[in-house]
Amino acid sequence: MPTERDTLRQRLDRATAHLDPPFAVVDLAAFTANSTALAARAAGKPIRAASKSVRCRDLLTRALAQPGWQGVMAYTLDEAIWLVRSGVTRDVLVAYPTADRAALGELAKDVELAEAISVMVDSTDQLDLIDAVSAPDRRAEVRVCLELDASWRPFGGRLHVGVRRSPVHSADAAGALAARIAGRRGFRLVGLMAYEAQIAGLGDAPPRQALRAVAIRTLHRRSYQELLRRRSAAVAAVRAHADLAYVNGGGTGSIELTTADPAVSEVTAGSGLYGPTLFDAYRVWRPTPAAFFALPVVRRPGPGVATVLGGGWIASGPAQSSRLPTPWLPVGLRLNGTEGAGEVQTPVLGAAADALRVGDRVWFRHAKAGELCEHVNEVHLVEDDQVVATVPTYRGEGHAFL
Repeated sequence: MPTERDTLRQRLDRATAHLDPPFAVVDLAAFTANSTALAARAAGKPIRAASKSVRCRDLLTRALAQPGWQGVMAYTLDEAIWLVRSGVTRDVLVAYPTADRAALGELAKDVELAEAISVMVDSTDQLDLIDAVSAPDRRAEVRVCLELDASWRPFGGRLHVGVRRSPVHSADAAGALAARIAGRRGFRLVGLMAYEAQIAGLGDAPPRQALRAVAIRTLHRRSYQELLRRRSAAVAAVRAHADLAYVNGGGTGSIELTTADPAVSEVTAGSGLYGPTLFDAYRVWRPTPAAFFALPVVRRPGPGVATVLGGGWIASGPAQSSRLPTPWLPVGLRLNGTEGAGEVQTPVLGAAADALRVGDRVWFRHAKAGELCEHVNEVHLVEDDQVVATVPTYRGEGHAFL
């Protein structure tokens, strides 16, 4: 009897029978179901769409049209300007500090852009750079968001758990920087962000690693308890100097915890729309896989082995097997541990390989979300067993922002 994945394979094969791989697809039913589930998990707090995890204007627009979604978190200022000017949104938070002088110059001379975009800061050095591009009395007021480092530093700071982002870790440091921003002409502090990567981006149910799962859950719990107190204190310290429009936090993997924090007014999500493999390792919620890429079988080296063209679509992060794409359909394929995913060819192993012939396709899932779109110019949108639209990715529109 066909399994759910067997049925998915048949449906995707029928929908794309007229296409020659390699290509990428997004299953619209799964995408919409994921967006609805994310909004429900946010429990009434608006979700800011993480463009880094989507990288397709059409799909960003579709997400923002769903109830509960509001605004975009961009990853570069140049991208933010493009999204505003192309009508995707009028509310963009750039999640990382910028040193793009040309983009800062555009922002400074356009009042509409300046009203729609907030840039990230964690130091007065970034303010100095903006002033060097355009003096405060010669530009529109620049909206800024202060980033609070959300990493966990137990044992008196001797251990660092999380990513290394902002140098602003304490509530006192946040208040001091807010005071300096408030005292600078040409800037308006409108937001605070604290991204708890050690919770949002670290799955607590890694397969076949029971002891590690227990350790991660303990880490999540203790890190969250510490951040709950520190973020609240930081928000209070910053509000003494600025009228904050938003306090942003979280990601796909931490929405319930982040929205439970009274200090947070909005959350961010993006990966959960596509459902990449890294998010299979969560207990609370696992998105339905929605994004896939197909590669053609071009060789049959021997029994139990088929070789597809290309495949080395590796995700960023630590150089581990978790960053490799996963052969998903047909069920029962795996990568060769000695070759992995290759630049121009990738062998797949398993009993299912014996049923594959030259010209057949193997469907893969990427380890991360939006990075898939850096490998294709367009995405085919599938409903039931038909391609209902073909839309360009950022790359397909000629934009490689990073």
